Amino acid sequence: MTEIALRINGEEHRLVVDVRSTLLDMLRENVGLTGAKKGCDHGQCGACTILLDGRRANACLALAVAHDGAELVTVEGLAAGDALHPLQVAFVEHDAFQCGYCTPGQLCSAVGMLAEAEADGVALDAAEIRERMSGNLCRCGAYPNIVAAIVEVAP
Repeated sequence: MTEIALRINGEEHRLVVDVRSTLLDMLRENVGLTGAKKGCDHGQCGACTILLDGRRANACLALAVAHDGAELVTVEGLAAGDALHPLQVAFVEHDAFQCGYCTPGQLCSAVGMLAEAEADGVALDAAEIRERMSGNLCRCGAYPNIVAAIVEVAP
């Protein structure tokens, strides 16, 4: 066990965690944030995607102790109080989910992807969005609606 400090969704957290604990397990078990889902636990499905220091990351693959001092944003931290993030609004308007299991990872990945594209000066069209979101799987097949929601928000 070791102590780490993290900024999670804008709040400072000092936690004592098992050195083998992933960010995903730490978020769910130690902090009580259950938005990020454990899908495959191998980094292949994207259900656990969070923002780690502003970049997309599979929380199931990252050891918590390796990210002492990091800033994490989960799906719970995307909204500003009662005001949903524009992507959350677009997901609702475009019915970009069915069962909803992958939605938190899809949303965090999309937020990170939009920031990456803006930083790189890349214009996003539907094909580019599909490529950049390919690490996030949806077993229900809501991809057309997910892409449409992201297209609506993309600059």
